[in-house]
Amino acid sequence: MSDISPRGRQPALVVPYVWIGDFVRCHSVVKVLRAQEPGRPVDIVSSSLCAPLADYMPGVRRAIVVDLPRRRLGMALQLHLARLLRESGYGQALIMSRKWKAALAPCLAGIPIRSGFLGEMRLGLINDLRPGERRLPRMIDRMGALALPKGAALPPEWPLPELEVSAGDIAAWRARRGLTQEGRPVVALAPGAVGAGKAWPPGHYAELARALARDGAAIWVVGGPNEKPIAAQIVESAGADARDLTGNDLRDAILALAAADVAVTNDSGLMHVAAAIGTPTVAIFGPTSPWHWKPLNPIAAILEPPGDEAARERARLQGNTAVAHRRTSGVLVPSVLSAVHHVLNKTG
Repeated sequence: MSDISPRGRQPALVVPYVWIGDFVRCHSVVKVLRAQEPGRPVDIVSSSLCAPLADYMPGVRRAIVVDLPRRRLGMALQLHLARLLRESGYGQALIMSRKWKAALAPCLAGIPIRSGFLGEMRLGLINDLRPGERRLPRMIDRMGALALPKGAALPPEWPLPELEVSAGDIAAWRARRGLTQEGRPVVALAPGAVGAGKAWPPGHYAELARALARDGAAIWVVGGPNEKPIAAQIVESAGADARDLTGNDLRDAILALAAADVAVTNDSGLMHVAAAIGTPTVAIFGPTSPWHWKPLNPIAAILEPPGDEAARERARLQGNTAVAHRRTSGVLVPSVLSAVHHVLNKTG
């Protein structure tokens, strides 16, 4: 039987999910590990997309960046990652994903403690198997449980994720982008989302941007390259007061959200980024349950389609199935505009 006793201050490795929001949640796991052993180095495996996030996470020593393929094994890259991991002498790997291939490189690297749930029948790949995954409805509870001793009770609250962005970094980024002379409130709009029905309609974002521009705000549209067409529609609607800041580098979105006075997002990865930075965030939910998927960090407002209070309550037990019928289009532009004005009036 493998020795799965604690390994002193040997570095720990977090192997997160590939999505931006779940990567941000992993900072809570890092904090739990560091609280148990403050001097223990903690690294995190990352795709090149998420790697900029690690630069702003206190307590993360470094990101191990490898772009593993999504729908195939990619054995050559798995072997490359295993070599990188072996060189670092990790004592434990916390493997968040239930997928078989997520545990492969840590096993090939010979990391002595590989903690995770059974998932896709990973006997052998995972040698510190944790029970009770199905009894943990929230993603953060499942992730955080892996950082605790086996059988330990979950804390009443998890430590909050943090992204620390310095004023100097923001000022340098604004200078590079030619955004140094705004002199007015900045509203960042993040219209992207992964998953059917989670995005507020582009026309709603365009109408919101037009109203905010009339009120004297600068509009920054952030997101990835897939959001370029939506950004073009928003900028056309708001005119010279709007800027398209979408692109391939997540660091641009991080810095824009850090510089903004308020962010408007869907239930998306950038919602978690904005909240972890501490930027007041207005989040729009439709077919997903805020109880399960909202950020741990406080946010300014959660807006859901009106009515169907019973479905909201059932969502705690049933998850998204109880609210899957809802459409974000039911969240009206005036309610989002009012929430943004409320934030700006408080901070202005």
